[in-house]
Amino acid sequence: MRVLVVNAGSSSLKLRVLDGDDRLVAQEDLSAAGGDSDAAETAQALQRLPEVDAIGHRVVHGGERFTEATRITPEVTAGLRDLVPLAPLQQPAALRGVDLLAELRPQTAAVACFDTAFHRTIPPAASTYAVPEEWRRRFGLRRYGFHGLSHAWAARRSHQLLGDGARLLVSCHLGSGASLAAIAGGACIDTTMGFTPLEGLVMATRSGSVDPGMLLWVQTAAGLRPDEVLDALDRRSGLLGLCGSADVREVLARASGCDERARLALDVYVHRIAASVAAMAASLGGLTAISFTGGVGENAAAIRETVCGRLRFLGVEIDPAANEAGGGDRRIDSAASAAGVLVIASREDRTIAAEVRTLLGSD
Repeated sequence: MRVLVVNAGSSSLKLRVLDGDDRLVAQEDLSAAGGDSDAAETAQALQRLPEVDAIGHRVVHGGERFTEATRITPEVTAGLRDLVPLAPLQQPAALRGVDLLAELRPQTAAVACFDTAFHRTIPPAASTYAVPEEWRRRFGLRRYGFHGLSHAWAARRSHQLLGDGARLLVSCHLGSGASLAAIAGGACIDTTMGFTPLEGLVMATRSGSVDPGMLLWVQTAAGLRPDEVLDALDRRSGLLGLCGSADVREVLARASGCDERARLALDVYVHRIAASVAAMAASLGGLTAISFTGGVGENAAAIRETVCGRLRFLGVEIDPAANEAGGGDRRIDSAASAAGVLVIASREDRTIAAEVRTLLGSD
């Protein structure tokens, strides 16, 4: 089955065609300012791509209802729209992609694949917020987790590279958004993101975890409106809020040049990652492997080196030469390391294509 994988983001529309052997046979990357893809440009891109048997859409939030890949119907689309407030940056872009492909390829079966679905195995101890029970029941408050399609691929690929050595894995997805997942035997048991993609690590423009009392204070005492707070936390915080740049490459360059704001931003960023890896290892009850994926995880050797340097107490050691050199999926741990350390190219497209085939093959 040949699958068109659609990844609609806030600034781009990525189209990938994978054949039945999971080989990437064609691709198109289109601009989509504000998540708005041009219909004519997309139609032209589809004409350049080979014919496909099915379409798989990456959707960030599935809520409590969508816990596995789901064939898209008008009812499903309506359910996804209800979840927009929980992922205001990501969900609208995905829905625009769903609508656009439904218009351009109405006869092709389409499937929604969810970043939250991989985290459905997280136990109650890790997924439950200590808030009033009435809130949890009435509003469905719980930790959902995100980047699941990427973490799922990291788990699969880590097992291929390490075998049983990947049985207790911390997957580090580091990109403009960032999260960790604690994966035991291929199943997620903990993660850093929560009810929304705001919780957890410091990100490019997102704050990550902050004191909820502080957020109440800036609204009640400082008079900020909820929409102002959300905009600041989603779009003007993280690395951007710390030093004025959301680009890790620029932050690293400025920090090496003794820019104090960039140095602080880098220290805060790495501190949160390393501390959270240790927390994920505690959830696992041990650590046999760490994987780095995503744009930063794959390409920023200095970030990997600094993070792993702070994890020496867990027995993590990297080979500096292997960390700096090479490309593709590879090991960068030293012979003395107690845990395997991997760099893995993010292949959410392969996870999505596999989920589409599994679902439609069982219809």
